[in-house]
Amino acid sequence: MKALILAAGYATRLYPLTKEYPKPLLEVKGRPIVDYIIDKLDRVSVIDEIYLITNSKFIKFFRLWKKSIKSPKKITIIDDLTRNNQDRLGAIGDINFAIKKQRVKEDLLIIGGDNLFSGSLSEFLAFSKKNISQATVGLYKLKYKKDASRYGVAKLNSQKKVVSFIEKPKYPQSNLVAMCLYYMPKNFLSLIEEYLQDKKKQTDATGGYIAWLKTRTDVYGYVFNGTWFDIGDYKYLNAAKKYLPN
Repeated sequence: MKALILAAGYATRLYPLTKEYPKPLLEVKGRPIVDYIIDKLDRVSVIDEIYLITNSKFIKFFRLWKKSIKSPKKITIIDDLTRNNQDRLGAIGDINFAIKKQRVKEDLLIIGGDNLFSGSLSEFLAFSKKNISQATVGLYKLKYKKDASRYGVAKLNSQKKVVSFIEKPKYPQSNLVAMCLYYMPKNFLSLIEEYLQDKKKQTDATGGYIAWLKTRTDVYGYVFNGTWFDIGDYKYLNAAKKYLPN
């Protein structure tokens, strides 16, 4: 299995902090955000290589970071060849770019480069393997339903199958939201390019793909316990700095 960290965004909501520096390398409690993700991936024995996709503007910082990170797994940095927020590929575009660039033909674990959470990736994958031929999305239950409008909002049935998924609804019907964490079995990878062939489809948020995918096949949801910080703006960056468990 391969893992893909999405780190090619331009994080405009964190300007000026991220105007000339990538968000995943911002420090929380003395460590870059992405280091916490690497720690979790290192504990998953079935993952033999980690891809990190970034852009031409920030790749120099990740190449420098790679020299300092200590991981038993091979880490490959990918340049998506964009240089600004206007020509970005979007999360789905970056996933497709990485799959084609590296010729990925194995199961793929996809994770956002600004995702800080206390739950176990091994438990997430163990759940995913029960439905090995289907995709799985990582979910988190927010305290307040009104806050769910910032995310992709899911509803599950008793078998943990996603029966509803709406990206950033104005009036959320659930407080169960997607974390930008996905298990994609190898037979699903070609569907990403199929999704992108429709120019009207949303490419910037992974939730758009999940909403489309669930109309084609079964998608399952795994609900994480513990803490989760989606570092989208200063509010959540400051919360992570204050409340992330040591």
